[in-house]
Amino acid sequence: MDWTHVYYDIVDFARTTPGWLHTLAEVGTDAGLFLFVALFGVAALRAWRAPARDLALVVAGPAGVVFAYVVSEVVKTFVREDRPCRGAVATIAACPPPDDWSFPSNHSVIAAGAAATLALVWRALAWAVLPLAAMMAFSRVFVGVHYPHDVAAGFLLGLVLAPLFALLVVGALTPAVRLARTRLSPR
Repeated sequence: MDWTHVYYDIVDFARTTPGWLHTLAEVGTDAGLFLFVALFGVAALRAWRAPARDLALVVAGPAGVVFAYVVSEVVKTFVREDRPCRGAVATIAACPPPDDWSFPSNHSVIAAGAAATLALVWRALAWAVLPLAAMMAFSRVFVGVHYPHDVAAGFLLGLVLAPLFALLVVGALTPAVRLARTRLSPR
């Protein structure tokens, strides 16, 4: 598939949309990430009195997102793909600095990783957080700062690595949660 052609089609379409949609696309990705942080907070409150493993999984979720992000940063240093907005194309968003590489999309990694780990710890949220993460990822192409394959790769990295990491470390975190609960509980 010719991702460059798809990118130009999306960016051309984006420029014909109303200004409020441009603002929503630019601000919405970061706002969605803050929403995910708030949802992790609510999930922690919900899991506070649940079995220790449940709360440990909530704690491991953001750690998994950080792990997926670090992996994406390492991949960026090896791939070093220029941003598509560096060419002679008008985009909605300002193009990031030249040393900020395009592949994979970190926003997509974080959005997908947060959504996947939230769905892992609070399954009832999956129907909302996974489509929201997909929209947040797509917005990176819409505003012109990533190719579609950057977003797809980032989404896949976050979707797989964050929950996998969380599941791998939950066993080690569970005794720490038990200990913290013992120390924090009133005597």
